[in-house]
Amino acid sequence: MELMKTSSDTLFILLGAIMILAMHAGFAFLELGTVRRKNQVNALVKILTDFSISTIAYFFIGYQLAYGVNFFADAATLSQRSGYELTKFFFLLTFAAAIPAIVSGGIAERAKFNPQLAASFLLVGFVYPFFEGIAWNHTFGIQAWLMTNFGAEFHDFAGSVVVHAVGGWIGLAAVLLLGARRGRYSKDGAIAAHPPSSIPFLALGAWILVVGWFGFNVMSAQTLDKISGLVAMNSLMAMVGGTLAALIVGKNDPGFVHNGPLAGLVAICAGSDLMHPLGALITGGVAGGLFVVMFTLTQNRWKIDDVLGVWPLHGLCGTWGGIAAGIFGATSLGGLGGVSFMSQLLGTLLGITIAFAGGAIVYGGLKRAVGIRLDEEEEFNGADLSIHKIAATAERDTHW
Repeated sequence: MELMKTSSDTLFILLGAIMILAMHAGFAFLELGTVRRKNQVNALVKILTDFSISTIAYFFIGYQLAYGVNFFADAATLSQRSGYELTKFFFLLTFAAAIPAIVSGGIAERAKFNPQLAASFLLVGFVYPFFEGIAWNHTFGIQAWLMTNFGAEFHDFAGSVVVHAVGGWIGLAAVLLLGARRGRYSKDGAIAAHPPSSIPFLALGAWILVVGWFGFNVMSAQTLDKISGLVAMNSLMAMVGGTLAALIVGKNDPGFVHNGPLAGLVAICAGSDLMHPLGALITGGVAGGLFVVMFTLTQNRWKIDDVLGVWPLHGLCGTWGGIAAGIFGATSLGGLGGVSFMSQLLGTLLGITIAFAGGAIVYGGLKRAVGIRLDEEEEFNGADLSIHKIAATAERDTHW
């Protein structure tokens, strides 16, 4: 029976890891469809390469930093319990690798390639697992302090804060240090539109992410005996709420409509195992509207050139999700309880602080040391030709 349990748990978490791995294709196509045509190849190459760099960083540094576990043992030892610990690493790696995938969308169309790979290594090796360990492995005693003072630990079931807010706030630091794309904003206050190159590819990316997200959330149980249909239902309701809010607030804009469900799913991660489905619907709806309003504000009023809106989508909606778990997770609002609003607020603020500071240190250091931005001619020609020496479509001259 023990062998059956460990084998079943290993298969369960492996399926989750595969579903989240597929989400990285969603990241790639969402970016491909949003950027201009001359940067489509770069979007695809970045996501795959960043995932590979993330694997190395997490295997040798990040996982041990977060959980105190390494894999420097013989294969017989590693294979114990059907290799569950190895598969758990794969599962949590797909979360960690989402950090550079999130950042990639914000810095698109003007970032150098190799410095971004270096940033991915540093973020996944050091910055992300530092907060991951605090939230999910009780390092540094912060969870115990929250429990003592507020009656509950910081709760983030599937990573609204640990993954999404952290990725989004790192992305904001990177975008600010990188600066806007040339020609995006003129000195006289005019704003040049850079419309998406392909709404169908953008929509495909969103749909891949939506489907994979049910692995992201439901499989965060990590063992079969802890699986909950409530997580699946709440994920569904938040997705729907985010979609409809973005449709209404975004006035039928297809870019907003396809990012709306992602906003809802980002926000529901933290409390998906606690909330009543109606609370999840409201959480997702607020997130969908929040994304549209803040994307418009950052792009048009504040002139922050965050290409895919990763700070509003992941940073702000993830922040809202961490706080919402402390609101709608309460028994007074139909939730299962066991959460504290103050613990959620302080834990979320800690994640934001670590992420923004870590992003500023990593990208600020690289900017000073090697530069992080393409030069004017390279950016004009596009990252595809400048970095990869090939265009996305055969009609364009590749300039070998």
